[in-house]
Amino acid sequence: MVKRLISANTSEIMAMSREELLQSIHASDGRVVLSENIVTRETIVAEVTNAEIAKSFGADLILLNTLDVLEPKIFGLDLQEKTVIERLHHLVGAPIGVNLEPIDLDAEMTEEALKIGNGRQANAEAFKRIETDKYDFVCLTGNPATGVSNTQIISAIKLAKEHYSGIIIAGKMHSSGVNEPVVTLEDVKHFLVAGADIILVPAVGTVPGFDEDQMKAIVKEVHAQGALVLSAMGTSQESSEPEMVRDIAIKNKICGVDMHHIGDSGYGGLAPVENIFALSKAIRGQRHAVSRMARSINR
Repeated sequence: MVKRLISANTSEIMAMSREELLQSIHASDGRVVLSENIVTRETIVAEVTNAEIAKSFGADLILLNTLDVLEPKIFGLDLQEKTVIERLHHLVGAPIGVNLEPIDLDAEMTEEALKIGNGRQANAEAFKRIETDKYDFVCLTGNPATGVSNTQIISAIKLAKEHYSGIIIAGKMHSSGVNEPVVTLEDVKHFLVAGADIILVPAVGTVPGFDEDQMKAIVKEVHAQGALVLSAMGTSQESSEPEMVRDIAIKNKICGVDMHHIGDSGYGGLAPVENIFALSKAIRGQRHAVSRMARSINR
């Protein structure tokens, strides 16, 4: 059996297989933090990546946003002879994933669509590249106004299964500009059948009308199918007061989620560092929060 993620050393985590990492997250009883960060803008500390900053304040997993996987460039990262993931693994000692967006060109939009490059979209070429570069996980979701639909997410999961062997996270944290419910129980069932390992849903308190009862029903269904749930705080509330972040985190832990996402809305494309720590401390207490911050990546 693997060690739970919140108690594991870097050497143990980086040696885990896909299945072992999922089990390690499950074993952590809803106390895992995933920090999303934008990689293309100047960070709050010159020559230091947002991934390093997030990890130092308690993040267990790092999700890269706005990264073009076909031409990867990250502010503050000197690639030298290594790939993005090799270099970040060396610097932060944590699982690294990337957002790829399943664009639906036929979606009914509520705002003007934002066009993004092929290296940010969920297509076969991008999936093959993240397989080659050994990203630990991929998140099939949508940024604001990009036109990602739940129907297209289903197709993207199936395509990812053909070309990528890592962990697949799927779901929307907000509308992505599409005129449809952000998530329904039926959507979740389709994601699971298609092959998603972790279902992303908006955190209770972040999307109008999505409440605790809906979250509990989704968690029950996902767990019954042997998958995990990631609640996402991605509506810029991650840059609210720490008290708000703590309240949202506890509501979602009560509902039974396995992981807590904190988004990238803050100076330099990262949630305020005090809010990453506030989330970490709220869901696992000071002992484990400090452990994740202080534990050397050389262990």
